[in-house]
Amino acid sequence: MSDKNTTITASPGPDAGKGKVIISIRDMRRNFTVGDETVKALRGVSFDIREGEFVTIMGKSGSGKSTLLNILGCLDTPTSGDYDLDGDSVAHMSKNRRAVTRNRKIGFVFQNYNLLPKTTSLENVELPLLYNPSVSASERREKARKALVAVGLENRINHRSNQMSGGQQQRVAIARALVNDPVIILADEATGNLDTRTSFSILTLFQELHSRGRTIIFVTHNPELAAYSSRNIVLRDGKIVSDTVNEHPLSAKEAYDNLPKDND
Repeated sequence: MSDKNTTITASPGPDAGKGKVIISIRDMRRNFTVGDETVKALRGVSFDIREGEFVTIMGKSGSGKSTLLNILGCLDTPTSGDYDLDGDSVAHMSKNRRAVTRNRKIGFVFQNYNLLPKTTSLENVELPLLYNPSVSASERREKARKALVAVGLENRINHRSNQMSGGQQQRVAIARALVNDPVIILADEATGNLDTRTSFSILTLFQELHSRGRTIIFVTHNPELAAYSSRNIVLRDGKIVSDTVNEHPLSAKEAYDNLPKDND
């Protein structure tokens, strides 16, 4: 993605850098055994993420960012070190407890959307709530509807996945991530499959969610995205080599408005 030069900035979240600690990682290490060798994917990573931050995590292939993403998303556990999510120690949870935590506290947005084909937007967004027995069918549908309205898809509620553009499908995926009111939104290359104009429309949505106080972690290989987040962490060879705060993130909406319109 690229955009014209602009001095307009997006407002940081209301409590960016000042809220309570949502994620706390201390001396995290993750080793994998490949044949007779031990691959050290993470080598003593430590950081905190506070409520209301919009953090990009970057690194080239082999940097450890995918391993870190899996651990942050409760899909894997570290070899050693501590990981606390919203006050709970994830590193020592049982597999079942991690699954519940993953469902209730983390909203995932994937590069490939991961929507069920031939299923409506509403049904796709309802899915995470199916695993929560305390939510009735009527509550589930209403929560899903509100999540779709929040991402600007009130006119696409009954459309199926194969009837929507890539940008619309990604908005459905973001609504699905929001529906359980998670403590963090974890996005994995969420603009990676989209054209430049659609990428900036999705990035605009993330900035809007951030301005409403959402905590967002955006994992990407694209260094340009760092200009639009409130903080950027860079990994190399399993270690953090840079962790910087962006006091004046650029406005994705301004960048979107400056892009040439597609007249095809």
